[in-house]
Amino acid sequence: MEAVSHIPVLLDEVLEYLNCRTGGTYIDGTFGAGGYTRAILDANANNHVIGFDRDPDATVAGLTVEGQYPNRFSFIHDCFGNMATYLDEPVDGIVLDLGVSSMQIDEPGRGFSFRLDGPLDMRMGQTGKSAKDYVNSLSEKELADIIFTYGEEKASRRIASAIVRTRGQHPIVTTAQLADIIHSVMPKPKDGSDSAMRTFQALRIYVNDELGELERALDAAVHLLKPNGRLVVVSFHSLEDRLVKNFLIHNSTAHVHQNRYAPEMKTEAGLFHIMTRKPVTPGDVELVKNPRSHSAKLRAAWRQA
Repeated sequence: MEAVSHIPVLLDEVLEYLNCRTGGTYIDGTFGAGGYTRAILDANANNHVIGFDRDPDATVAGLTVEGQYPNRFSFIHDCFGNMATYLDEPVDGIVLDLGVSSMQIDEPGRGFSFRLDGPLDMRMGQTGKSAKDYVNSLSEKELADIIFTYGEEKASRRIASAIVRTRGQHPIVTTAQLADIIHSVMPKPKDGSDSAMRTFQALRIYVNDELGELERALDAAVHLLKPNGRLVVVSFHSLEDRLVKNFLIHNSTAHVHQNRYAPEMKTEAGLFHIMTRKPVTPGDVELVKNPRSHSAKLRAAWRQA
């Protein structure tokens, strides 16, 4: 699994849509192990990259890349939703690889996995309230709403009820405890997946405000990208993909404004030109090489003048 952990998903496609320019400046909003960053820097000797990651564990890799590419890469330990606060000049491209990384999942101590026992944590930035805090304090209705909204789990009420019933006897503090609770009230899916997957996913998204971070990053892209600058987003969850899709559609459509005091009509052109009418997905070769890429969807657009 270690080999899989460091494979950037849809790397060739990301570089194709990013269309790196000579001397361009790019933002890698989800630095991780630096796979996209290194590829962008290697694409042209004059490229510059600014990498963001909220995970303290990514800092070591960030400092390593800074040393390997002096004066061409800068690492910022913060959420990509805050990228606009660090930049004074527009950039040529932004790439976002959403969701939890394989390295985070494979480390039991981070508490993301329903297959590996560890503390019930799930915090990407390792600060603030953990999944354990929410699981043991939120009301049954609040838990059910989170599981249904962010996990799209139809049995959310049944699972929330089981969680509340169990925590009345003892606190729920490990991933194995939570997974066992879900397994006890959920039949094994016929497709071979794990019945705990959607609940874990929902809690992770809620704990890290992942959709809120994505919304803030997309809004920032409007102001940070130069004319013809590229936005490339790789998502792994239907809620993320739908948010990106709707954002691009809304911001690629011309809007007509009418002054109520005068008959003149003002047309405001769309901000983006969409390059991917349908999301790009991994091919057979990549799926064999990296099975975890199966749910990946790439959407791209360029910023109009």
